[in-house]
Amino acid sequence: MSTKYSKTINAWCSYDISNSVYKLLITTVLFPLYYKAVTNDQIEVLGYTLKNTVLYDYALALAFFIIAFVSPLLSGIADYGGHRKKFMQVFTFLGAGACAAMFLFDAQHLWIGILTIIFAAIGYEGSTLFYNSFLPKIADKALHDKISARGYAWGYAGSVVLLGINLALIMNYDSFGFENKLQPLRLSFVQVGLWWFSLSWIAFFFLKDEKGKAAISKQILKRGYEELILVQKQIFADVATRRFLLSFFFYSMGLQTLMLVAIMFGQNEVGIEGPKLIITILILQLVAIVGATFFAFISKKVGNKASLMSMLFIWLLVCVGGYLVQTIIQFYFVAAGVGLVMGGIQSQSRSTFSKLIPDNSEKTASYFSFYNFAEKMAIVFGMISFGYIEHITGSARNSTLALATYFIIAMLILWRTPLNSLLRKSTLS
Repeated sequence: MSTKYSKTINAWCSYDISNSVYKLLITTVLFPLYYKAVTNDQIEVLGYTLKNTVLYDYALALAFFIIAFVSPLLSGIADYGGHRKKFMQVFTFLGAGACAAMFLFDAQHLWIGILTIIFAAIGYEGSTLFYNSFLPKIADKALHDKISARGYAWGYAGSVVLLGINLALIMNYDSFGFENKLQPLRLSFVQVGLWWFSLSWIAFFFLKDEKGKAAISKQILKRGYEELILVQKQIFADVATRRFLLSFFFYSMGLQTLMLVAIMFGQNEVGIEGPKLIITILILQLVAIVGATFFAFISKKVGNKASLMSMLFIWLLVCVGGYLVQTIIQFYFVAAGVGLVMGGIQSQSRSTFSKLIPDNSEKTASYFSFYNFAEKMAIVFGMISFGYIEHITGSARNSTLALATYFIIAMLILWRTPLNSLLRKSTLS
């Protein structure tokens, strides 16, 4: 592997370091803690009274709904015009700016909190779509599992660093001149925005858009749509790709929702306080680094399909454990299970789909837009179903059982998906 080739791959992986702080600090740990602290338990919205956690679930669902329908057309334009990096930059700046703007959110300005949640999610998910589409461009299929796992592992490690800094500020707020714990919490949002924006330039420097492609114009909008339709036909004509995306849709409803609601679930259902939750998530991230690397090794030995099936079974056990958990110790065991498979299933989902893209295809962004669409619509349905069941039953425990059914359906579909012959061939080289 040439030095230039290696630098490009490492630069691609470095983007996981820059944007993973959003997933950890904003969606998983610090923003949910702050949101819970500054909002009332019951909130009046458009004439309806909603639990604050339910409003949070619906806001995220709206963001994912928007990006699910915007990103496919943009991906077609990116493929035809060669503008992957440009779109990746635009969404990065939107997401990082929205994170920094969360500093303005307080009890008197709920609308700022809701809008920044939505725009930050759109920025993250949009940038990730175009980021993922570079993977088939920078490496052979035989390396996709390893590189994808490296990206997630680096991302978890980097986000742990920033979380550790903020954990020290929050737990020792008075030593740093803060009046209360909410002040360093608000400051962490600015840190996330700056971290995401500044470190992303490593990837932007090394990743290149194709030269000699069309400029953005009215004509490219039409051609972008045509590129999308062509890829759609190719996906639906291929049994393995079609079934994998369907399975991915169902298990994403479960795993993405669980990761988004984990903190509030621990607070509301188990009664774990903020600092203990942060420490739990910190440990979870460290376990996820090991999990991503371990399951990349497993996939090389037994293939992606068997590796994914084993992780889905563990996710099913996590859902059952979430329903039964009563004590803090039990919650720690459930969290450890999440950490073990959290990084592995995300990295292998990405690398598995990248292997299903035809060799030398120029339409990688369009292909990943369908991957992205499946994931985002899964989150929409997952968050709505989780929030609705919690709303009518009064307990998020019942919602975890609904998520368990999604994993069962996903396993049945994946079991009937012909992946092994294709994927073993690329992993054993």
